[in-house]
Formats: sequence, C-alpha cells, structure tokens
Amino acid sequence: MDNNLKLLIRYAILMALTVVMTMVIHIPTIGTNGYLNLGDMVVLLAALTLGKKGGFVVGGLGSAMADLLLGYFHYAPITFIVKGLEGYIAGTLLETKIGSKKPIIATSIAGIFMAFGYFIPEIFMYGKGAIASIPGNIMQGLLGAVTSVVLYGALKRTKAFN
Repeated sequence: MDNNLKLLIRYAILMALTVVMTMVIHIPTIGTNGYLNLGDMVVLLAALTLGKKGGFVVGGLGSAMADLLLGYFHYAPITFIVKGLEGYIAGTLLETKIGSKKPIIATSIAGIFMAFGYFIPEIFMYGKGAIASIPGNIMQGLLGAVTSVVLYGALKRTKAFN
C-alpha cells in the first residue's frame, strides 16, 4: 500500500476514534456549558504516532467534529484551536530528548495546557464560573496523557502498528 494512503488512513481512523471517544462518555460540567470526555487519549495518541502535525489535525478536527455532533456549537472553534494545540504541543515535546525518553511528561504538559487553554476563553464567556472547569479538565488531560502512553506502548508491540 502507498505510504501516503497509509498515512491518510491513520489520520482518518484517529479522527473518527477521537469523535467516538469524545461522544461515548461526555459528562456535562457545571458553570461552563461544556463537558468532560475521553477524547484527549486519542488526541495524544495521535501526537505519539503521527507527530505534531498529526496531533494538531486529529486533535483539532476530530474534537471539533464531536462538539458539533453533540450540539456544543459554541465550543467547536475553541476546541479546534485548544485540542489542535494540545496535540501539537505534545508532538513537539515528544521530539525533545526528555519527551522521547519520558513521553508521559510530554503528554501531561499538553493535557494540562488543554485545561488552561479552555479556561482563557471561558473566563470571557462565563466570568468567575470558568474556574469550575479547571480541576475536571486537568483530570481529563492527565487521564488522556496516561492512557495514551500505555496504549501507545501496547500498539508498538503489534505487527499491524508498524
């Protein structure tokens, strides 16, 4: 199979998986009209497997698509930027010496960025109520960081992955 086609298929599968993992469990948050989900796991897995460009595309497009499908239209543009940057930051940090040796550090930093990336526009949208989203988003980002690294380690050992 052509390498470009393989890459395109990986992007498509990871974007679709981001949508599914975001939609399967989404817990509405109090005070911000948002929700917690499992999509960060796939966004960060995309950064681990496809690098910073793939992390941005999968994170931005896959997560924004989930917002649109779930009816969170007001969050889709914010999500495109924040989740795209989450994937890009993780991919960039994974290229460093420490990130390649300890991917949990790179994915954790990106997951924490995501929490504060949402907080910035939410403060303008909801005022002080935006603070309520920070703990849940940090937990969501760190859960995504840990699970993506574990899943990546398991996938690296399979023939289908290489």
